[in-house]
Amino acid sequence: MKKNFTDDLDLTMIADSGQCFRWEKINDDPVTYRIIAGGRVLFISMPQEGILDLSCSENVFRTFWSAYLDSETDYAGIRNTIDPEDSYLHQAAVFGRGIRILSQDPWECLISFIISQRKNIPAIRSSIEKLCRAAGKEIIPDPSEIKWLKDHDIDPSFGNELFAFPTAEEILILDEDRLDSCSVGYRAPYIRKAAEDILNGKTDLEEYSALSDDELLSRLMQLYGVGKKVASCVSLFGFHRLDFFPIDVWMERVLKEHYKNVFPFDRYAPYNGVMQQYMFYYARMGANA
Repeated sequence: MKKNFTDDLDLTMIADSGQCFRWEKINDDPVTYRIIAGGRVLFISMPQEGILDLSCSENVFRTFWSAYLDSETDYAGIRNTIDPEDSYLHQAAVFGRGIRILSQDPWECLISFIISQRKNIPAIRSSIEKLCRAAGKEIIPDPSEIKWLKDHDIDPSFGNELFAFPTAEEILILDEDRLDSCSVGYRAPYIRKAAEDILNGKTDLEEYSALSDDELLSRLMQLYGVGKKVASCVSLFGFHRLDFFPIDVWMERVLKEHYKNVFPFDRYAPYNGVMQQYMFYYARMGANA
């Protein structure tokens, strides 16, 4: 299906923004990605500005992928709230025009960001893919999705050997050696404990959705191996709390060099997380542009 989409959306920027780890570029012209989320696969391209070309039906887009892409939020409008005298954020937002905050599954997001600790993005993606192959259920694409690939002159093998993110129960089936083979290193006990807490009811991520931002952050930080940075990322990307502002080494540098460690959070509430994504992406990618 083809869909008009006139608000900010750049597939490559989203894929490289550090918020998602199961987007794979499968074509350059037009830029095309394979996305795995929610036990589903989507092939998506943007052949021209303002037009999305998707492998799913209108109904599937409406019931799942629309929310995942946060398609109802006006990101151009959010950008327009930026203080014109805030030159760094203004430059970052212009550079990162096209980033959207995906609405991801909290469980997948929690485990993904536990894995992310002290890893670069390619290593995070590799570990997550190994975990999905080791424990996740295989996803069989719909014949219409394979047809979409063929119609777009893309190798249909991109629809083969796809695996959903594993449930807590599926992770606990893995023995120690199998989990270690996923290159999760010292994070293995954190992952196993999170899965155990889900299964025994100690952690109920669905109930967390009803918590305030402060309560959500506090509860996430009580989980084994979860510090403030991981909890903030899970809140922003997994619970779609757009005011969270994760701080890593990139953001520490930005805040120190451009804001003397005093960022105007009140000015940009409730969208500080969107501003963070612009600055994070600009700090990482801007020097190479």
